[in-house]
Amino acid sequence: MKILITGGSGFIGSALIRYFIDNTQHHIINVDKITYASQIDGLCEYQAHEHYTFYQFDICNAEVLSQVLTQHTPDVIFHLAAESHVDRSISGAMPFIDTNIVGTFTLLESAKAYWSALPESKQADFRFIHVSTDEVYGDLPFDNEENKPSKFTESSPYLPNSPYSASKAASDHLVRAWHRTYGFPAMITHCSNNYGSHQHNEKLIPRVIACALAGKLLPVYGEGKQVRDWLHVDDHISALIAVMEKGLLGEVYNIGGDCEMSNLSLVKQLCRTLNELTQSQTDYQEKIEFVADRLGHDRRYAIENHKICSELGWSPKTDFTSGLYNTVKWYLDNPQWLKIDGDEIMKPLFSGSSLKKS
Repeated sequence: MKILITGGSGFIGSALIRYFIDNTQHHIINVDKITYASQIDGLCEYQAHEHYTFYQFDICNAEVLSQVLTQHTPDVIFHLAAESHVDRSISGAMPFIDTNIVGTFTLLESAKAYWSALPESKQADFRFIHVSTDEVYGDLPFDNEENKPSKFTESSPYLPNSPYSASKAASDHLVRAWHRTYGFPAMITHCSNNYGSHQHNEKLIPRVIACALAGKLLPVYGEGKQVRDWLHVDDHISALIAVMEKGLLGEVYNIGGDCEMSNLSLVKQLCRTLNELTQSQTDYQEKIEFVADRLGHDRRYAIENHKICSELGWSPKTDFTSGLYNTVKWYLDNPQWLKIDGDEIMKPLFSGSSLKKS
């Protein structure tokens, strides 16, 4: 098949591309704007590969987007292009509106026009997979309060709490509307927090590793009680493949790792793993520092993944302890990905002063 991936130079997109090229004969078309978070080095070995084509442009550019669709005639589109960092959306929401909402609208319009012009036989096989986040559902209580769901399901109401999650919720609604109104063959996925190699160091796990190796304090928001459901990126990729191959048009599939953990517990486990792998003379846990909490910080995310497990035969395979160990080892073996020296990303992304050490 020919598979077009928007945002293919990002963390999840590049992992998806590496999987396809290493394990299939599909031809991959990567469309990426290339922003600060793009991981160009993660795909450098594929630049001259016969089954890989890369285009650098903004998905808000309808003219170029339509040209690429017409030229390459993809059978599947995975839409992963998005601004994705909550902190940045709080300090400046406009890029999130532009890419996540206007960009999705532009892509849907171009893809619908392309799909409508296909022969009926190709129309029937075409798939559009919109990759979204569990954050569109808002948050969950720490304890199972009366009449409160214990996990997010595909029927959970949308209650986004940050500019980022609100922009992703809007993009979900657009995709659903294009399917319902025009019969556009789309599906939506919601994933929990991803981790693994090749992730940008503004995200929690690589950020903590980078700060630790740079001899800096390890910032944890508030008291670190916020709970997240962790999903290894390789398991996310296998879920997306299952949706592409077996998913039903118009359906939503939630992808969770069955691994709930508080931010503080995660950072402490990271520190223990770093202690083991680096044989540091200093216990990295002593570097944990609580800082002023993020504005509107969601309490807890947890995904009920029964639907994708029962209907598509998928399940997460990566044990978190071994997955985290291998992730830390990969960053230690590839320290250039952490960009420790002189990189502005090492400056705090949060506002407010330190509160106390753990």
